[in-house]
Parts: sequence; C-alpha cells; structure tokens
Amino acid sequence: MRHLILALILSIATLPAMAQDTDLELVLMADASGSIDPGELQLQRQGYATAITDPDVIAAIRNTAYGSIAVVYVEWAANQAVVVDWMRIDGIEAATAFAAQLDNPVRRALGRNAIGSALLRGMQLIEENDINGWRRVIDFSGDSINNWSGPSIAEARDQVLAAGITINGLPLMLNDDMGRAATLEDAYRDQIIGGPNAFTLPTASREDFAAAVKRKLILEISNLTPEMMFASDDQRWMLSR
Repeated sequence: MRHLILALILSIATLPAMAQDTDLELVLMADASGSIDPGELQLQRQGYATAITDPDVIAAIRNTAYGSIAVVYVEWAANQAVVVDWMRIDGIEAATAFAAQLDNPVRRALGRNAIGSALLRGMQLIEENDINGWRRVIDFSGDSINNWSGPSIAEARDQVLAAGITINGLPLMLNDDMGRAATLEDAYRDQIIGGPNAFTLPTASREDFAAAVKRKLILEISNLTPEMMFASDDQRWMLSR
C-alpha cells in the first residue's frame, strides 16, 4: 500500500497544476502599420482564419494536456486594437467561430510602428484576462524592426520575458523578397523573440502565408521549435503539408 501511495503521489506531481484551465494563452499580434496595405491586412486575417480551422491544428489542440487553448487576435501599429477577443478553442466549432470574427473589413490600428508598446499590450492582455494557461505566448508578426514611438523594444521585451511569457516571431515579407526576409529574421531573432522554445518562422510569399501560419500554430500549440526533432511521424507530416 505504501508503494501504491508513493506511485500515486509521483504521478500527480508530473501533471500540470490543477489551477490552470487551458494549455496555452496565445496572443496573435498582427502587423497593421502603414507599410501593410489593405490587401495584406486581409491576407493576414484570412490566413489565420484558414489556419485556426485546419484539421491538423485542431488535432494539435486536442493533443495538448488540457485539450484546449485560449487565443486573442490583435492588430498593432501606433496603437493596438483587439479584433477578436479571448476565446477558448477546443474543437472545430470554437475555431470556426473565432475565424468568422476575422472576416471584418474594418481597420482599427493605424500609424507607424510602436513595437515596444505592442509587446507590452500583449503582456497586459495575458495578465489581465480571467484565463489561467499552462503556457503563455505572444506571437508577433511584422515587416520591419522600426520602433517610432513608445518604449524601446529592448525594454518591452525584457518586461515580457520577466513575466514568464514567450515571444515568437513571424517576420513578414509578402513581396517575395527572400533577401530582406532573411535579414528581418535575423533582426527578429536578435531583438524580439525570447523565452522557452522561442522561434522565428518567416514568410516571404503571399501564397505561402496561410501554410506558414499553420506550421507556426502547430509548433506553438505543441511547444516545439522548427529545429526540434519531433516525437512522431504524425507531427512531421502535419508540419510538412
């Protein structure tokens, strides 16, 4: 009996804290600054709507410890605007509801880049919601590293990482300029991303945008990086599609 009790205690100790109620709190922070034209703004919204409802993304969500994630979609420029508020996604119904709210032509964020302010807003959205996620991630996309107003990127990044929040990056070059995309990826890696399993996943093609977002979501949901050796052939297959 003593051995049985010990085994039970050890098994409970390996589980996530019961106070937590979802696997991942994910802030999708999309670039809406002046360099993003209306077509590119809609391309991002449609790309995320397509990716979040993809069967492979739904399968990744269901394969988490809690079987759900919480997501908010925010656009940033000089200001930050919540386009889709926090929603818990545990299957295709919730994912479809989230995607439907992205079908909106209204542009709410305007002006030049304020990356530091955007990162701090992502942290605020995580810390002030009523969700208790096992992991917390800001998924930040942008097409430059400029920061024209607000706190510096370094200052904001340090605060976000000190709060235990990971920052991932989607360097965004939608005009097929691979040279600029590679340079931007280096800048994102050096100045923006950080935290456990942080990564960048650049996209330099409009045609590849939704597929890149899908790959990124699967990695974030599964707590993996592109460089990791995946635990199963299923994950390799999902990420290669």
